[in-house]
Amino acid sequence: MKIAENEKRQKVLSKFDILNLVIGSIIGWGSFVLPGKSFLPNSGVLNTAIGLGIGGVFVIVIQRAYKVMLGKNVGEGGEFSYTLDNLGRVQGFIVGWSLILCYLSMIPLNATAYVVISRKIFGNALLWGYLYSIGGYQVFFTDVVIASIPIIIFTWINARGISLSSMVQNIMIMSLVIIVTALFFVILAKSDLAYFKKNYLNISEFSFSKIAPVIAIIPFLFVGFDVVPQVSENLEFKPSKAHLITVLSIVAGIMIYNLLNIIAALSYSPSDLKSVEWAVGSSVIAKTGKLGFIFLLVALLAAVTGGINGFMLSSTKLLGAVSHKNLCPQMFSACNKKGVYINALFFICAVSLIGPWIGRNVIILIVDMASVLAAIAYSYVGFIGIKKADKKTDKFLCFVSLIIGLTFIGLLLIPGSPAQLSISSMLFLIAWSLLGFVFYVFTTRKKNIL
Repeated sequence: MKIAENEKRQKVLSKFDILNLVIGSIIGWGSFVLPGKSFLPNSGVLNTAIGLGIGGVFVIVIQRAYKVMLGKNVGEGGEFSYTLDNLGRVQGFIVGWSLILCYLSMIPLNATAYVVISRKIFGNALLWGYLYSIGGYQVFFTDVVIASIPIIIFTWINARGISLSSMVQNIMIMSLVIIVTALFFVILAKSDLAYFKKNYLNISEFSFSKIAPVIAIIPFLFVGFDVVPQVSENLEFKPSKAHLITVLSIVAGIMIYNLLNIIAALSYSPSDLKSVEWAVGSSVIAKTGKLGFIFLLVALLAAVTGGINGFMLSSTKLLGAVSHKNLCPQMFSACNKKGVYINALFFICAVSLIGPWIGRNVIILIVDMASVLAAIAYSYVGFIGIKKADKKTDKFLCFVSLIIGLTFIGLLLIPGSPAQLSISSMLFLIAWSLLGFVFYVFTTRKKNIL
């Protein structure tokens, strides 16, 4: 297909569109399950809020380095193109290879959340066609079908152009924000605040050892904040002005994580959580009944679907940009009449459809190690920004951004760290790195551009 440059670069994304795109990429399945599984049992309300706040500030500092990048480098590919132009092909490929898996892995992660939701609603009624067990997770044929449907639907939506994709994103994310906020205030009004204060608002609960684990998983929680560079050519406004919108999205993400955490805390003490499978859902049912639970499910579906849409758009744009630079097959740079990298989109869809077949536990291991890959990209953007920034303040913040990125990498890789990757995730990281090396050597030799 002929590359439709004028259509590919249509200025169709408003500030409101970007706000929803970033929030949708940040808020996913984890925000609804981490309160009961990790936040409240391990850190409580105060420590979690402080950890999310500190982590959010770190991400905002990193975003300042991204502001420098957007002021110097506008075009699809974002961090990849920025690194390629400033540090050369090898470093550019490292960033591109890292981000492709980082974005791509989030699509099946969110898609398989549909399976988890269906199991919570219908129990074993939809479990038929047992296939096998992988990584301790039983895979059923119905699981594959349920998880594949949203991937296919959003492939179709994205193929019809960025305007339709962003419109759907706006509807979903606004629904998510409104519902979560409304549920919070309703449940707050119906709760025993003395009970809540006794369990979670004791100042003696403050502990850095409980704050650190929350900070350590920030790369995973906020991995979607950097989607803006991938769509910089489609903005109605100057890309450098996207900084404030992204910061607002990060703040909104912090707020939603905390609201969902408090919703669970208003109904259950840390000891009670041991016997509760889904704390947020159980709290909503207990305080608002089935009607509130239905609204919660709508918000949850909006969150995971927004993640699928946002990361499908980002990964398609990134793969197309890598193809344009001759670092992957040229076929991925072909566009349809809507300006969509159609072959790249279909490839992203095909790879994402493998996810449901390998089971959710394996996908989670891949996503965990993808946090390292995201932090690598953050570090490169900070490093380049030190040289490219015009203002001393920006140079300093880019330096701090580099340190934060390296700190995130350390927290994930250093033995004994509160967020150290599992051995399985480390093996996936090594395998992906080796595969990237082989792919780069093969591609560059074939094109005689090593």
